[in-house]
Amino acid sequence: MRRPKLLAAALAVPLLGGIVAVVAPTATAQPQLSGPATEYTVLAAEGQSVGEAARAVRDAGGTVVRTNQAVGLITATAPANGFTERVATSDAVLSAAEARPIGSAPKRARAASPDERIERENRYVARTARGKGKQPGPAGTDPLDDKLWGLKSVRSDLARTVQPGDERVKVGVIDTGVDGTHPDIAPNFDARASRNFVRDIPADPNGNEVDGPCEFRGCIDPVDHDGNGHGTHVAGTIAAAADGTGISGVAPNVTLVNLRAGQDSGYFFLQSVVDAITYAGDAGIDVINMSFYVDPWLYNCVANPADSPEQQAAQRLTIEAVTRALNYAHRKGVTQVVALGNQHTDLGAPQPDTGSPNYPAGSEHDRDIDNAGCFSLPTEGEHVISVSAFGPSQAKADFSNYGTEQISVSAPGGYFRDYFGTDRFQANENMILSAYPRNVALAEGTIDAHGNITPLGRELGVTKATAADGTVGYYQYLQGTSMASPHAAGVAALIVSEYGSNKRGEFGMDPDAVERVLLGTAAQIPCPVPNTVDYLDEGRDESFTATCTGTPAFNGFYGHGAVDAYAAVRHGAEHL
Repeated sequence: MRRPKLLAAALAVPLLGGIVAVVAPTATAQPQLSGPATEYTVLAAEGQSVGEAARAVRDAGGTVVRTNQAVGLITATAPANGFTERVATSDAVLSAAEARPIGSAPKRARAASPDERIERENRYVARTARGKGKQPGPAGTDPLDDKLWGLKSVRSDLARTVQPGDERVKVGVIDTGVDGTHPDIAPNFDARASRNFVRDIPADPNGNEVDGPCEFRGCIDPVDHDGNGHGTHVAGTIAAAADGTGISGVAPNVTLVNLRAGQDSGYFFLQSVVDAITYAGDAGIDVINMSFYVDPWLYNCVANPADSPEQQAAQRLTIEAVTRALNYAHRKGVTQVVALGNQHTDLGAPQPDTGSPNYPAGSEHDRDIDNAGCFSLPTEGEHVISVSAFGPSQAKADFSNYGTEQISVSAPGGYFRDYFGTDRFQANENMILSAYPRNVALAEGTIDAHGNITPLGRELGVTKATAADGTVGYYQYLQGTSMASPHAAGVAALIVSEYGSNKRGEFGMDPDAVERVLLGTAAQIPCPVPNTVDYLDEGRDESFTATCTGTPAFNGFYGHGAVDAYAAVRHGAEHL
């Protein structure tokens, strides 16, 4: 079940304030430009060219920094005062607003506890040939796969005996980056197709550290670098190579592409997110994984009365721009998989939002959320497959969002507090083990300068694997719907591998068909009995209490069921 079209909702309210509706030019004098240089996001009107909108930006006294032709999104600089009023007089421009970072995770100065990792989650998400390709053979498992209960849950170990993935299938990881040098990532990593759409930001406008000092000259990280660790963990779950060392992913033979849209600190900017999504469409990416939410707002609201007119209008711009990007990628054949979110809320009846806007720090204010006019993006966007999280006992993870309105399927996401009352309670092994960049492990203090695991690392379950050639890989446990989504993305990649075909020289598969197979072959899971679950014994408060509604075929905790790689590659044709 899906909510009404976002575009209609976004345009139902006139644009106001700092992002302004375009009106017919009048004879009134243009406002004077004044104030310090400010970055703006400008969106071209529907049906208008980016060139015309860029001309309007220049005519209004702004400077075009970069553009996205597919969506009509322009980043520009201009004086702080007068620019939006001037650019509004052009028929080529739909709206303009001061640029704001979109989505965040706090900088990782140290290794975090499982609950702290969920807080971070709550504020997030060298092969080039696409020719005929060789027929894949069965893939085995790797030494650490016995720790990957999620891999067994989605039956990847069985699926790979039939279809381990086709290297022509490319999975784009839109995240904080991917460590392409990690020994489990490198064999499947396509550096040539990868892109970094962000520039490091040392500090915010108030002087608070964001990314910290730039690690590389020019403040732009290489495409095989991850300064956060989140994206590398996601990539490992999707497609770590089955190469006899470390771990293997759900689809161990497909190709990984880094489409970096997140800062080292975890913040996401609208332009970078839109650029990554539309690039996926242009570059022939088959599946993208998005384990983050898009905002400085947890929910982008059309007209929330707690927000200023400028804030309301800026959120409408975000809704419109992200909707255009998702529609564009879908038309280009991209299957889009997203994390459902970690706010432990029914997305059909969202709880109040007390943490938005989350950038710069200290900007947040309390808001009641109107479900009809507020959207968590990309989770509630067009053409996305939204994934909830369960733990090793198959219980809904305490943190996972739920509800029949947006959920598509469920997948292993980890649940640290699973198995209450047993010796498995609060065990690292209840979470998801995946690849961990060495540079992040050093920064967090979980390994020392010699590469040895520290006492802190051992406490958190950090694992080390040494390959026959002496290369070393590190692995960490994390939990979140960010960990569930890549399990589903890996199954989607196997579906494309098994049922895709060549069209006009490109190997791929219609994303609607991929979704039918993914949902149709998911393992149905009924609501628990009783259907209302509290997590009081696990140490959570009443806000975590959740009620599952629906049938075994479709319900608010598990959607159409748990993704099943083996059923997908063996029986998916029944749904085509």
